[in-house]
Amino acid sequence: MVLRSMVGASVKRKEDPGLITGAGKYVGDIKLPGMRHVAFVRSPYAHARILGIDGSAALDRAGVLAVVTGDDLRDQYEKVPMAGGDEAVAKYSHYALSVERVRHIGEAVAAIIADAPDIAADAIDDVEVEWEELPAAADLLSAHSGDAPVIFEDMSDNIPDSGQKKSDDVDEVFASAPHVISQRMHSQRLSGVPMEVRAVLVAPDAVTGGLTVWTSTQIPHGVRSTLATALRLPENMLRVIAPNVGGGFGVKNQLYPEELALAKLAQVYQMPLKWAGTRVEHFVSTTQGRSQVADVSVAFNDQGRILGLRLHVIGELGVYPPFYDIAHLTGLMATGNYDIQSVDFKADNVFTNTIAVAAYRGAGRPEAIYYIERAIDLIAAELGIDPADVRRANYIKPEQFPYKTPTGSSYDTGEYEANLNQALDVSKYAALRAEQAQRRADGSDKLLGIGIATYVEMCGFGPYESGVVRVEPSGTVTVLTGASPHGQGLQTTLAQIVADEIGADYENVIVRHGDTDAQPMGVGTFGSRSLAIGGSAIVRASEQVREKAVKIAAHMLEASPGDIEFADGQYRVKGVPSRSLGLAEIAARAYSEQLPDDIDTGLEATDFFRPADFIYPFGNHVAVVEIESDTGVISLREYYSVDDCGPRISPMLVEGQIHGGLAQGIGQALLEEIVFDDQGQLLTGSMMDYTMPRADDFPTFTIDKTVTATSLNPLGAKGIGEAATIGSTPAVVNAVMDALAPYGVRHLDMPLTPRKIWEAIHGSA
Repeated sequence: MVLRSMVGASVKRKEDPGLITGAGKYVGDIKLPGMRHVAFVRSPYAHARILGIDGSAALDRAGVLAVVTGDDLRDQYEKVPMAGGDEAVAKYSHYALSVERVRHIGEAVAAIIADAPDIAADAIDDVEVEWEELPAAADLLSAHSGDAPVIFEDMSDNIPDSGQKKSDDVDEVFASAPHVISQRMHSQRLSGVPMEVRAVLVAPDAVTGGLTVWTSTQIPHGVRSTLATALRLPENMLRVIAPNVGGGFGVKNQLYPEELALAKLAQVYQMPLKWAGTRVEHFVSTTQGRSQVADVSVAFNDQGRILGLRLHVIGELGVYPPFYDIAHLTGLMATGNYDIQSVDFKADNVFTNTIAVAAYRGAGRPEAIYYIERAIDLIAAELGIDPADVRRANYIKPEQFPYKTPTGSSYDTGEYEANLNQALDVSKYAALRAEQAQRRADGSDKLLGIGIATYVEMCGFGPYESGVVRVEPSGTVTVLTGASPHGQGLQTTLAQIVADEIGADYENVIVRHGDTDAQPMGVGTFGSRSLAIGGSAIVRASEQVREKAVKIAAHMLEASPGDIEFADGQYRVKGVPSRSLGLAEIAARAYSEQLPDDIDTGLEATDFFRPADFIYPFGNHVAVVEIESDTGVISLREYYSVDDCGPRISPMLVEGQIHGGLAQGIGQALLEEIVFDDQGQLLTGSMMDYTMPRADDFPTFTIDKTVTATSLNPLGAKGIGEAATIGSTPAVVNAVMDALAPYGVRHLDMPLTPRKIWEAIHGSA
């Protein structure tokens, strides 16, 4: 790759002017002639039969055009896609407007079409639904054990998917180990809380007979493909556009029932239809994250060397999950950064009468690292060894890479101990331990806790990503990416890359995305893949453009292509820098009649980059907490994040991703939790009940880095979008447990609320 002045520089984001001036356009901002509005009648029960729906009173309301039930549409489209393929869809899925039975609160059973959104919303109360409430399986452990009702009639239990990977010698290792520690750990259910909740607008296309869909999604091409199948339409009759998207965090990474319902209704009624969800609807109809219970056992010797690991994960699916992968991803990362050869991993995925659990920032990797990092600290406490030293004793060494884990992951590169040393140095770890010892000796009622977490994560998901680099006749550049960013700053980063690769003016590089008619086939933005995979496609397309530019420059300078070099943003004759051309001069010639016969007109290229394997960023976080022993209130005093994502193309954007990831990970550790009652009623269904972190909950984060490149893409870059979320949760929990160590508290489940801390302190006093 050609490095010049832009890659590695912190520059102002291209995305920001429109957003901060209010000129951004979200789905909710779009208005079309003749557009009507849709509201959904949703189930108030977690499990119930639908005995009848009467919409006559709603139809009498002025401005209501139609009330549509699931029975009205069921023969006109397919069920909503879900995990397990066609057989699972047939048995365990539902229609976009459910018929006969509902299996979670918030499930849509009817749609109201009206002239205005408030009319549609008011008409919901006019629709009379006759329900027969059924027993619900709302608790994960009860649903797993068989103590709860079976959700789907043709199943004998609520476990549709299980898997196990077991080393041959693991039982023997545990039987002969000097020490074994076991602990049950919960990774509680969380809600993704983007600024913009989901919204959909669908308009019939009079030219093609198809549909144009505007939707707040991370995967416009994926929505188009699955929507086409469900609507029984060819893909080229659907155009899906993701305009500005106000955050995703994984929860906008699938086709939702509302998208399918709006598309079918627009097709039936031949009018543009919009649905803009409310925050309350978001909590009951948008997939949620985490929700695992894990039984962790580690066998180890007197030096803290881990000899074997057992991990049994019970993962909640809710109902109608888009995939079963989360618990299995946890297994792939179960050993974390450590050289553990003997492993017994088992995963059970469990249906419950709740909204589906699916992707949420990190998806399976935060859970895995939380379990192994808590286990490391349990070992340290058992042996009286510093937690940093236990980590050193178990790290995979640099010479062991590429490293194959017992559960099937192939780590590309890593320098774990060097990164730990940097984190300990930056945080002044030795001084923190000395301060802690002094406080304990003085009997201070303000407890000091220091937590370390080492993380590694799997990212750079395939199977491919696309990129187009087109130099216009004026020398300006248009970049098209199949990735669909929604706040990450990818337009800025890709423009930096292209500017350096082909000598373009950064200000004149425009990056476009999010429109299936304009961009080449793409996969989307999730799993920290956009730069590593999408950026790699752009690099390779840029290289093709540069190679052609060299040929054109050679013709213009009357030299051999081999005598032309690209340096300092210019195409020049080697050894004669005064004989040089800029990109604009070459572009003008590329579209002229003055090209030789062996060079085609134009200056653009398309590339589809297919990664050979996943990539594995890593890092170490150090959290420092203070706890008031009289109240249990926790203050996060200091936080240090030393991350290794390979070369940083745009350092400012990397820091922004780290800041956001830290907020989410710390939020899980201390504040956030989705709670259902025994009958599946959501008790945390608004921002009044679901506790989100605020800016004043955090100290100033100290960000540092090490740089270990990967060889699996031309940038050498690894993902950063999820990394900080993965490292921060165990770092904070370890810090709190460290503070509570004098009280004999070994483990508490998240979120670590003041009440939980106070009870732990005073219950053991």
